[in-house]
Amino acid sequence: MPHVILKMVEGRTEEQKKALAEALTRAVTTTLGCGEDLVSVAIEDFKDAEWMARVYVPDIQQRPDTIYRMPGYGPED
Repeated sequence: MPHVILKMVEGRTEEQKKALAEALTRAVTTTLGCGEDLVSVAIEDFKDAEWMARVYVPDIQQRPDTIYRMPGYGPED
């Protein structure tokens, strides 16, 4: 039962978020071979000014063992 949590800087429309959730669902079902009824997708919006403190540091920098693709930016950028 995959649950995808996507965190991003605010500014996308509801239509974009719904389309992204559908695309993520397709990717999960295709890759993992499970039905759509088992997949859930949550999207959390953050202000750009809070991104580093509320997402990058706790979720990326402090949890490298959970990251399968590192971003091309860091705290020094």
